[in-house]
Formats: sequence, structure tokens, C-alpha cells
Amino acid sequence: MTTPTGITAGPRLIAYYGRVSTSLQEDQKTIDNQWMELNELAEKLYGKDGYIVVRKYADEGWSGDILARPYLDQLRQDARAGLWDIVFIYDPDRLARRYSYQELVLDELREAGKEVHFKTRQAPKDPMEKILYGVHGLFSEYERMKIAERFRIGKLRKARSGHIVLSDALYGYTLVRKQGKPADADFIETHYIINEVEARVVRMIFDWVGNHKLSLRKIVRRLQELGIRPRKSKRGVWNTSTLSSMLRNETHIGKGHYGASYATVPKKPFKKERYQKVRKTSRQMKPKEEWIIIPTPALLEGEEGKALFERVQRQLRDNYETSKRNKKNHYLLAERLRCSCGCTRTGEGPQKGKYLYYRCSNRVKNHPLPPTCFEKGISVPIADEKIWGKLTQLMSSKELILQQVERWATQNKNEAKTSLVNTDTLRKEISKLKKQETRYDEAYGKGVFTLAKLQELVKPVKDKVAELESQIVQDRSADKGQGDNSTLLPSEVEMLKPSNPRLLNDLSFEQKREIVLDVIDGIVGVPGKLTVSGFIPVMLVSPYQYDFSFRHEGSSITTYVKLKTSDRYCRTPERRKVHPF
Repeated sequence: MTTPTGITAGPRLIAYYGRVSTSLQEDQKTIDNQWMELNELAEKLYGKDGYIVVRKYADEGWSGDILARPYLDQLRQDARAGLWDIVFIYDPDRLARRYSYQELVLDELREAGKEVHFKTRQAPKDPMEKILYGVHGLFSEYERMKIAERFRIGKLRKARSGHIVLSDALYGYTLVRKQGKPADADFIETHYIINEVEARVVRMIFDWVGNHKLSLRKIVRRLQELGIRPRKSKRGVWNTSTLSSMLRNETHIGKGHYGASYATVPKKPFKKERYQKVRKTSRQMKPKEEWIIIPTPALLEGEEGKALFERVQRQLRDNYETSKRNKKNHYLLAERLRCSCGCTRTGEGPQKGKYLYYRCSNRVKNHPLPPTCFEKGISVPIADEKIWGKLTQLMSSKELILQQVERWATQNKNEAKTSLVNTDTLRKEISKLKKQETRYDEAYGKGVFTLAKLQELVKPVKDKVAELESQIVQDRSADKGQGDNSTLLPSEVEMLKPSNPRLLNDLSFEQKREIVLDVIDGIVGVPGKLTVSGFIPVMLVSPYQYDFSFRHEGSSITTYVKLKTSDRYCRTPERRKVHPF
């Protein structure tokens, strides 16, 4: 790489940014290798004592196709705050895989007045270099896409040829990886062989279900009693979902398959997080005629084995239809109610008494191990009545909505004020600046520069600290009643149309369930208290979105709602839809 010109004397405040995509790269310490390369580049440009590393940013296990990364966001924030002057990155690919993302971040850093140095190439400085850099970036992105497509086509061709594509074997099998090259006489393709120890367990499980009609939970308990552990499990016990997948897998009768599903972004994610390493966390099943069948050694051999497999499928269907946990009763809050421990609360039919309860599923998830949560059940009729009553009250009372509009407006002003001057952020920035001043003092103590140079470097830092401290003092004495333009207009308030309470109470259970699933996002409940969060769609004139908090004094139920707008250019999205495996 060519050394840039125009490098000024004196210690430079620099930062490093590194990224690795996989956990394997993390284990191999490739991030440390990037730091070593960047240290060499910094010493080459500024000398051993000519720079100070202010901070190192490392996004480990993050794909370059994702722009929202925690340490990259922190780097961009620190660049705007002036924490350092120069950032070193090993290669533009470490910054982002997509050229558009690279340009976005680089332009942002340039606007903040920061220099960017790459180890593998020189960052563009003029329009001509920027064009050449862009062309190179586009070709690199195209090459990566072409490589990915070649991998996909290669795996597809291999599967259609009847060869194993998976990198691991199912329980009951051992994966034998390919040996040699296709042109060699002794070449062996990747294939499965039967693991006789595990195969005996698989056949035993099929026999228990198909011939003895045991439920999956009874099988889990029996395997635990026999000391038979699954191949992969943090708890060391079998799950009913693992057994269900095993019993439905046609690989055991010699018909493996590839391409039965594809990854997709969930429309109704369980967790709404800002930073997601993998976006396509859900899967959509393909039509069965599109599956690619791969011949495998059969654990259940011959016609007798196929007959046993079919009996197992029928028994699984019968178990599902006759399951005690099947919903013969009405549970209005099912799929939305959680325990304080974080587990879901599921409806449970009458046991020794005549009452229905929402009980914590911790004991089910921990089975056959002892439960770790001992919260008592919540009465189904009481919880359903309370929640539906509050929903009816919220959706049918215009006065209550107007009251909450005023409270929301006041809260929104305070939030706007807080967002303008955040004293915690200012204090953190002051702490960073004081650390920067300390680093200057340490560099001066090492003889890196003269006293005059130290005073020149420290003065703007002290001025910035004084400015931030002044902002904190002003914020404490500021008028908290400052106006805000985020309130609803009278015409918008008039468009808040409450629902008819009589109509809401006359709905069928299925209609009420549909409203609950659409309106309520989650409920955390213990006996005597329910906390509800959710969304209530209301038509407004203005194309904006308003967040309200509905609270009722003296009530054990707190309901948070969101008012959404709608016009011809937007529609209410389909929320919280997850495609199962």
C-alpha cells in the first residue's frame, strides 16, 4: 500500500475496526491478526511513538451484509463526537460486504473530518480515485455473489446426484466425509453409515410409539431412566420436539431429502432486537414435490420397517388429537401470557377441581428434570374477564382516549426534551475527554512531544469539557414546560372513533381471540397482577405515528397501546407471523 502524503507531526489519535463473520474465525483469533496488521501500518505511517490507539472496535461473528452492527454503530457515533482522528481498517470488506454500505460509512466519516486507512488498499481521496474504488467494489460484490451462486448450484447438483450435502449426521447415523478426488480410483463420496449403538435407540423409540402407543413425554421419561442421552443437549435430556422430528423423518426408511425448506425473515419475530446477526431466522416449507430425495441406509428395513413407520405417523396424529393439552376449553390469552420467569403460561384443564388455570410451562420445558419456577396458576375466567374488560373500556371510551392523548403529549414533550440534552450521555463524553487528556499527559511524559505541543493539544479538550459541563448546568435550570409541536391537532382528535361496547361484548370467542392476538403483544402475569403491552390501530388524518401509555390508577393491569395511522400509501403490516419449520 502507498503511504499517504500530508501526514502531520505529533501523536495522532487513531482507532481500529475489525470484523469476523463466524465463530470459527473468533476461535482462530483472526481479529488479533487484524490488529497486528494495523499496528504495523500505523507504525509505518507515524512511527512507533507517533500515534495513540484510542479504541479498538471488534464486531465478532457478524456478517458484512448487515450494516446494523453494535461496534460499527459505536465507531460512527464516536467519529461524530470527535473521540479520534483516524480509523484503520484491514480491508474494505471488513467494513461491509456491500459497496453501497461501504460508501455510506466512508462518506459519513469524511463528513466528520476523519481519515480512513486500509491495509490492503488506499482509500479514495479524489473523484477519480472514488470512481475506480467504486468499480472495484462493484466487481468484488459481483464476484462474491457469483461464488455464492456456484456453491448453491454445486450443492443442488450434488443432492440431485443422490449424494449427502449435510455437514452433520442424524442421530442413528455417522457421516463419512469424502476421501480423495473424483478422478481417483479410490475416491469415496460423502455418505451415511448406520451407527449401530444409536440405531438401536432409534428402533426402540419407534417400537415404543408404533407398537406400545407411548406418548413422547413418557418416552422422554423412559430414556432418562435408562440413562440414554441425546447426542447434543445442554441439559443432557431429550426434548419432545427432538423426538417428534426424529419420528417424522423419512431418512430412517431410506428416503433422505434436501431443500425441503428455505430461510426467510420472520413476519412475527419472537424478539424484536436492534442488532440481529441473522435476519432470516425462520423457515418456510416448500411443496413436497420440490423436495430432492437422497437414498440413505434404512434403519427400519424392508416392508416391515415401512409399516412400523406408518403406524408411528398414525399414532402421532392420534396422540395430538387426544392430547390432554389440546385446547378443548377456551383460553382467550393463550400465546400471549407469560410468567414472571420468562416462560409461557399455557391453559390447563380441570385437574382435581373444576377450574381452569394458566400455568407456567417451566415444569413442561424442564421435564424430566425438576421445575425451577414455582409461581402458582392464574384463574382463566378471572384473567380473561379482566383483560377483555379493559380492552373494551379502552376501545369504547372516547373520554379515556382523550385523557391519555393529553398525558401522552406531556410525556412526549419530556422525552423530546430528554432526547435533546441527555445528561448521562454528556457525562460519558466528559469522561472520555478526560481520558483523552490523560493519554496526552502520558505521551508527554514519554517525551513524544514538547510542553508547548501538549498545551496546544490539551486546550481544545479542556474547552470541550467546559462546554459540556455548561450544557449540564443549563439543562438543570431549563424550563421544563418547553413547548413541543408533536401534539395531536383538534381535527385528528375528532378522528379517534371508539368502538361500540355492546358490539364488543357480543362477539364470539373466535372473534375476541382474533382481536386479542392482533392487539395484545404480550402479557406478564402472576397471581393478582397482569401487565399488558400491545397495539390498538386507530385511524388518524395525519400520516404520523403516536405512542401512548394507557394506565389506570388503582388497577393491577397496565396497558400500553400504540395508535397507528393509515392512508392510501401505507397499510397495517402483518405482524408477529412466524413460519414454522
